[in-house]
Amino acid sequence: MNTIIAPSLLSCDFSRINEESEMLNNSSAEWFHLDVMDGVFVPNISFGLPIIEAFRKCTNKVLDVHAMVANPDPYISDFKKAGADNFTVHYEACTHLHRTISAIKSEGMKAGVAINPHTPVHLLNDIIKDLDLVCIMSVNPGFGGQKFIENTYQKVRELKALIDKNNSSCIIEIDGGVNLENARKLIEAGATALVAGSTVFKSENPTETIDKLRG
Repeated sequence: MNTIIAPSLLSCDFSRINEESEMLNNSSAEWFHLDVMDGVFVPNISFGLPIIEAFRKCTNKVLDVHAMVANPDPYISDFKKAGADNFTVHYEACTHLHRTISAIKSEGMKAGVAINPHTPVHLLNDIIKDLDLVCIMSVNPGFGGQKFIENTYQKVRELKALIDKNNSSCIIEIDGGVNLENARKLIEAGATALVAGSTVFKSENPTETIDKLRG
């Protein structure tokens, strides 16, 4: 499977949405990654539905929405209407995870689950067959530009083994601190999608950086 590159729009220049979108549209990146933060589940507030709608107007590429929110269920259909293709919720935020995943799929979106650095992979054993994507947080969620947590490689290998054991085609996405130094090791461990914010948008040549992340 080819590695999916998903630049994180949290690091883009929001005064230049059209230009940033055009750059990504002309790049080899497959997804636009959009982090929605509520200031409750994580100690930060980012953006909501209007920004998703704005990027939907700017691209035909996949909108990969990561909901770092305390109670995502009431908003699932709203994010579908706004243009989300993938909708990822946090394991730690969902009391009835299977019901939440079923609701996402019923809206026609790909369903993902994110796990924080302290959350072990084996907790996904009973839900893995229902998932299209698992997002391993390689930093503590809430802020961009954090240092990559080295234990992520082991979690990727464990998740890959769980996916293979269940004959799943689930995507393994890594979010946080991904750069040109660790991208290759993540891919070798089993990652199939890489989220990169500062590494892409703060580089001199973002489209070239996207190609280099893919290896």
